[in-house]
Amino acid sequence: MVCAQSIEGLGIVGFPVSPSEKGAVSLGIVPREEVWLLWPMPFSKLGLSHPLVEGVRAMGYIVPTPIQLRAIPLILSLRDVIGSAQTGTGKTAAFALPILEHLKTTTGRTRALVLEPTRELAAQVETAIRDFARFTTMRVAVLYGGVGYGKQNDALRAGADIIVATPGRLLDQLGRGTARLDQVKFLVLDEADRMLDMGFLPDVRRIVERCPRERHTSLFSATIPPQIETLIQWAMRNPETIQIGARRSPAETVKHVVYPVATDQKSALLLALLEQVHFDSVIVFCRTKHGADRVAHTLKRGNHSVCVLHSNRTQREREQSLRGFRDGRYELLVATDIAARGLDIQDVSHVVNYDVPQHPEDYVHRIGRTGRAQATGDAFTIMVAEDRAHMAAIERFIGQKIERVKLDRFNYNYTSLFDDARENTGFPGKIKAVRLSGGYYCGPARRRKR
Repeated sequence: MVCAQSIEGLGIVGFPVSPSEKGAVSLGIVPREEVWLLWPMPFSKLGLSHPLVEGVRAMGYIVPTPIQLRAIPLILSLRDVIGSAQTGTGKTAAFALPILEHLKTTTGRTRALVLEPTRELAAQVETAIRDFARFTTMRVAVLYGGVGYGKQNDALRAGADIIVATPGRLLDQLGRGTARLDQVKFLVLDEADRMLDMGFLPDVRRIVERCPRERHTSLFSATIPPQIETLIQWAMRNPETIQIGARRSPAETVKHVVYPVATDQKSALLLALLEQVHFDSVIVFCRTKHGADRVAHTLKRGNHSVCVLHSNRTQREREQSLRGFRDGRYELLVATDIAARGLDIQDVSHVVNYDVPQHPEDYVHRIGRTGRAQATGDAFTIMVAEDRAHMAAIERFIGQKIERVKLDRFNYNYTSLFDDARENTGFPGKIKAVRLSGGYYCGPARRRKR
């Protein structure tokens, strides 16, 4: 093994690699973002102090993920960072660990601020940072709406070194004079494109203006639309961009298929699908809050243990749903896109898109709930005739055609989508279904080559 060196073109400094391993990357045998798997580097070699390394070990982490390998040294050297990575890649640790390393001990003043788009993400990130810092004296406060001010005010009065917050509640606390940002040295804008989608960008700008100009800024976003690009130019200084994996690609460990069906059979197909599939835990995504409630009611009548997650639920109900789903008390989680990005929900074996998402990016984020951290998973999309345009947009976005299948032993009504399948295959006769991997292939009656 060659001594530690810089891998030219990989953006990884101080990473030990042999000439044969470097050749494997250059030949495309090993993706450059997976070179870390060839020779894993422990967290102790990234310049982190012993208490932080012990905190990481206590959480069960052994070696850094690609985004951690690249982001931690940059933030430790106080370089502004723009990060893009698929869900389940360890993004929170990528910014939290180097920030904790810089802060070192508590001072009673807020020196780091992390902005999150939703209550669930804010609570999750605060818990992770608290766990990383368990062997330090750091104090962390979380601020989000939907709950009272009492506990949050107590945490601020006790002196929070790090604040994790949603924009609206943070502005409330700033207006009340209970929070101050004049000592902030580290600012993290997490899920920036989701904050844009939710209309938080003006609030984010107001918050950034309250922070000192001399600070370190990190921004994490799955996509960089023009409004985010403008924010980057205004709020950051010569940022380094880290991109792990293609922004448009679903996880390679996820197998995804489409089930065409008539509109009036969507619920029946979902129930039949769950009867035939061997699953551990499933997230069912719906387009609207009322739709999610209707689907949950249907699944409960089918004797499934179900919880619901959407913005009309109270904070306590949402926390109970997430906790119960993680603990295995519920086998099915019915959710709107609030759960599609960022939430730490492990070991999801299947994702079902009951409604086709209207934005192609949301498809990638939804199916990213399964197949996390190199695990395998299945993503099923139930498609009706009016979903044609949205499905075509998704396939253009991810650069691949998603296989259409029919469920075994399900009595289908006619839908024009079956005509589409015949036209796309060029088969002149009547469409027949061929058994394929537990389902049916919508096309000519011949076995497809594997």
